[in-house]
Amino acid sequence: MALPRLTEPLVRESGRLRPATWDEALEVAARGFAATKQAHGPHAIGCFSCSKATNEVNYIAQKFMRGAIGSNHIDSCNRT
Repeated sequence: MALPRLTEPLVRESGRLRPATWDEALEVAARGFAATKQAHGPHAIGCFSCSKATNEVNYIAQKFMRGAIGSNHIDSCNRT
C-alpha cells in the first residue's frame, strides 16, 4: 500500500503536525538550528549527505554546514 505524498510543508505545534507555508516552515527550521547552535555549539549539528546526489547538491550541503552552521560534521555514504 502506497503512502500519500506530502504536498505542503508541515510544522509541529503543541506536539501535532499542521500545514504551513514554505516561508513559515523554513523560519521554524532556521530557529531550530539557531537554538541548538546557541545552546550546544555548532558541533552539536551534523549533516549526512547522499553519494547519489549531484556534486552541486553535496557542495551546497558542505558549504551550509561549514559556512552557516560553523561545523565540519558532514559525512556521506560514499563508502558503501
